[in-house]
Amino acid sequence: MSVTELKPVEVTVAVLREAGAPLKLERANLGVPRTDEVRVRIVATGVCHTDMVVRDQLFPTPLPIVLGHEGSGIVEAVGASVTTIVPGDHVVMTYMSCGLCLPCETGHPAHCSHMHPLNFGGGRMDGSTSTCGCEDNAPIHDHFFGQSSFSTYVVANERNVVKVSKNAPLELLGPLGCGIQTGAGSVLKAMKVEAGASFVAFGAGAVGLAAVMAAKVAGATTIIAVDVTPSRLALALEVGATHVINSREEDPVQRVREITGGGANYSLECSGRAEVLRQAIDAITTLGTCGIVGATKMGTEVAFNINDVMIPGKRIMGIVQGDVVANAFIPTLVDLHLQGRFPFDKLCRFYSFEQINEAMADSESGITIKPILRMTVQADRA
Repeated sequence: MSVTELKPVEVTVAVLREAGAPLKLERANLGVPRTDEVRVRIVATGVCHTDMVVRDQLFPTPLPIVLGHEGSGIVEAVGASVTTIVPGDHVVMTYMSCGLCLPCETGHPAHCSHMHPLNFGGGRMDGSTSTCGCEDNAPIHDHFFGQSSFSTYVVANERNVVKVSKNAPLELLGPLGCGIQTGAGSVLKAMKVEAGASFVAFGAGAVGLAAVMAAKVAGATTIIAVDVTPSRLALALEVGATHVINSREEDPVQRVREITGGGANYSLECSGRAEVLRQAIDAITTLGTCGIVGATKMGTEVAFNINDVMIPGKRIMGIVQGDVVANAFIPTLVDLHLQGRFPFDKLCRFYSFEQINEAMADSESGITIKPILRMTVQADRA
């Protein structure tokens, strides 16, 4: 279907109207895609820690807003200038980037100069939105990570829509667009963990366990997961860890040094806690690399011993979205999964769309590592 034949569609969205409040399912109208955009029927969407961070406005966004940024679905219509996607394609949606700045043009779109307005600004770069209330026609902020996938249908840009194989289980694939991509990309692309290396993930949630699986794919021979939840540590062993550390029961830095004979070659801080980042820095060896992916409250700072970083030549690396080009990396993760080498499905549990707040609570409590919402609400088409 072409954009010229389209009309706005009535959708069901989960709206955040005030900081820290539960998300509320509402009816809304979704506008027609622009020439460089596509309309996607959402099949399922992951729930990510960043959704809760924004719900609580630790990362501020304009309100009201539709969150969600790990959507998977089927393309219904494409704009006139779209060339890489056609109606009927199965897609995963990921972060949005401008494509024109220096980071984008040098292969680092996850570090786009316009990352914040494009992903957290509550609309397109020009401030426009696609969603408005059915009753009052009042605009609702959207385009969260270019998609706002807590909705039965979305309008997204061609740049943040990734075509995937129709042989893959589409309802499972949404988390590849953010959390799983972040952990795996940090290992395989940003830090480039090599065969025979030692690696430690501080935090065994979705990002940390994706990193553990990727470290196994990379050929790391010592793979350590640090967490405080025994069930997560048990799962880490199941998906590739060679060692686990419960940081409530023993000093993780000392234990990492014991396991590795002095410190890990690579560490990844996934918890978003300043004190854990210090541990991740202290746990690496000479010329080791510590990657930072954990989302923290704006303004959070951490202290470390400068000489303990400078003299051994340690590297501290900020990483967004694994520093990957999603159009190339997500299909690779799909292939690895289909080959049985990247079993991220073991992290996932499905919920209905109506259970969105329960899914968030289960994620925060540790009951579920990666919730995925099936979009079971049927939108009435205009």
